[in-house]
Amino acid sequence: MSQVLQTPPPAATASPAPDAPPAETPAQLAARYGLSVSGARPSLPEYGRQLWARRHFIRAFATAKLTAQYSQAKLGQLWQVANPLLNAAVYFLIFGILLGTKRGVPDYVPFLVTGVFVWTFTQSSIMAGTRAISGNLGLVRALHFPRAALPVSFALQQLQQLLFSMCALVVILLAFGVPPAASWLLAVPALVLQFCFNAGVAMVMARWGARTPDIAQLMPFVLRTWMYVSGVMWSIDHVTRDRDLPHLVLLALRCNPAAVYIDLMRFALIDSFHASGLPPHVWALATGWALLAGVGGFVYFWKAEETYGRG
Repeated sequence: MSQVLQTPPPAATASPAPDAPPAETPAQLAARYGLSVSGARPSLPEYGRQLWARRHFIRAFATAKLTAQYSQAKLGQLWQVANPLLNAAVYFLIFGILLGTKRGVPDYVPFLVTGVFVWTFTQSSIMAGTRAISGNLGLVRALHFPRAALPVSFALQQLQQLLFSMCALVVILLAFGVPPAASWLLAVPALVLQFCFNAGVAMVMARWGARTPDIAQLMPFVLRTWMYVSGVMWSIDHVTRDRDLPHLVLLALRCNPAAVYIDLMRFALIDSFHASGLPPHVWALATGWALLAGVGGFVYFWKAEETYGRG
């Protein structure tokens, strides 16, 4: 006998009752039970509050990074002062002596060392900010915190390193006959404004570096070019005085933010660097650059908060 296999009839699907409510979407279910997207970007005021709440973490992270930076070197933390001093010595030999940029510049060694220290603060903050996200992906993916804490902490680390270097700068100023003066107190607001500028640019570069890590390879060339036009080794006012340069070029040189902060520190610390060597409205320029970079960089970084550490 042969057996005939018959396909069972398809099961009848129950049709919804005509008066049944429609099924809820996932978004509606999440709203009903108070669920939110993991890692969702908070509002800008809330993001600022979260960042302020992590201020102790930012300070501790910056201090730990600074302490560990030269932990394997025999001279240890002395390199925090030795590195910028060695750079200043090289620039003095090449620019001051061989190229003669020290001619006509009184107190050239304090002038040069101040410029190198202040420029190194900006340069190191931007370079560290470029790798703030891409170089700390493990931390970004493991913990929930406002990602802006990373570039800000790196800028704070460089500020702490600058304060160590300032001790050596004071010794150099005194050794070359620059007397202490009340104007030295102006270094404090100048450094605060420069820190805001550096942190803002570091946040911009952190977002770019998170998206395109290759930017970290390009930045040394960009920063080196920026250094050469910022009057670190030469006086912008002295070199451009007898040159017939276009007005826009002169304006760009004098309003260059790196040059503005360097000039402010020189004006504060060196008594032979008079106000005539400063661009007009220099404090307004310094404040404007700090607000533009600090606030603009913070908002720009916040807009991509949900993308950091993904992909």
